[in-house]
Amino acid sequence: MSNKLLKNINRVSKIFQPVKVIPKEAVLKPDERAKSYRLMLDMGVIRQANSGMYTLLPLGYRVLEKLVAIVDHEMTNIGAQKMLLPNLTSAKLWQKTGRLQGMGPELMKFTDRHEEKFILSPTYEEAITSLITKIGSVQKSQLPLLLYQISTKWRDEMKPRLGLFRSREFIMKDLYSFDVTIEDATETYESVKQAYNRILSHIGVPYTVALGDPGLMGGNLSHEFHYLSDIGEDKILSCSSCEVNVNATIIDKTTCFNCGSELTEQKGIEVGHTFLLGNKYSRALGASCHVQGDHVFFEMGCYGLGLTRLMAAVVEILSTEESLRWPKCLAPFTVCILPPKEKSKESTAAHFTDAFIEMLDKRNIDFIVDDRTNLTIGRRILDAKRTGYPYLIIIGKNSVQDSPLFEVHDVNNKLVLDMSVDQLIDFFSNSNDDSEKIHEAIA
Repeated sequence: MSNKLLKNINRVSKIFQPVKVIPKEAVLKPDERAKSYRLMLDMGVIRQANSGMYTLLPLGYRVLEKLVAIVDHEMTNIGAQKMLLPNLTSAKLWQKTGRLQGMGPELMKFTDRHEEKFILSPTYEEAITSLITKIGSVQKSQLPLLLYQISTKWRDEMKPRLGLFRSREFIMKDLYSFDVTIEDATETYESVKQAYNRILSHIGVPYTVALGDPGLMGGNLSHEFHYLSDIGEDKILSCSSCEVNVNATIIDKTTCFNCGSELTEQKGIEVGHTFLLGNKYSRALGASCHVQGDHVFFEMGCYGLGLTRLMAAVVEILSTEESLRWPKCLAPFTVCILPPKEKSKESTAAHFTDAFIEMLDKRNIDFIVDDRTNLTIGRRILDAKRTGYPYLIIIGKNSVQDSPLFEVHDVNNKLVLDMSVDQLIDFFSNSNDDSEKIHEAIA
């Protein structure tokens, strides 16, 4: 492996990944019953800063960047425009919409030196609507207007728990839509809902869409996007006959309202929520559009996707008790290359490392090299699998034979394949699917 090439690639020896060594006799804490929390802590993906607050370490941040790239791609496809609102919102706006008291003690509030009251925003309906009101020049030709951001939100949880599932500070994608008529708003709502379906389908972990409770958001139509898991805190009622799913909070019977069949209950992790809001916020804050000489209050929708919670949810569902597992499109690195141990019989095959680096780089497949060649290949395989890299390329004992072969581990599918150089090139050429654009976005 050439020193020049090595300087420009990601190496395990240089990655800031503070792995925790857990004694075998250690007793799990209550929060650690969520294996996603335990594994992300143990493998140096996140680290707790304060109660309910977490640092995303470099590997965790790479996962977030990949998720953001997927979201941005689908938001662009539906014509949504990305922006960034201030984290602080005037409490006066929340007073006008009636949510200042309704949110209760979970709302983080403070007063500045000028006695102005602000909140650390858990959601941004008031802020975005106030912006549109102040601008006052949205033309009908600009509609539907879809504005979104990816930012930090806050909620003063009484009992933060389960790591990124129920934290006080979290990262969300929130989008807001503005239309003139309820018919147009409903069409926009369906467009965004389908974009959410594409995002979750791209990630590749089975999910469920359920009718939801509008709650404090208001409005008359709401859908929730859940990963089904026993660790979830929502109860989802499902009909096996007509495939209706509904949050248990909005129904008080055990039979399907659509076909009368018995409903079964499952627990879900909510990662997304869409709301058709009507004009609750636009009327309260005066956001309107000129239509044939009249002021018409906007029909709005809001759409949230919890990115840090989604990261934890896919890990919870895919991982083993000992090892992280990521969807291929979200893994910190798609491939880990393991050169031979130094001074081993196969160390003469170390030059293949450069060839594999070049091959992956040409195909826009992100990779990391475990350059800790003082360690055995077995130890490094264990570390790579525990970190959750989907593919391993191992330059092992068969790499020095007349017709060199290399081990390729397809970790998520539990496959180990011996491949020649040509077979390996074909394998990664074919496995590089439409996520190529996503990898380009974070390179």
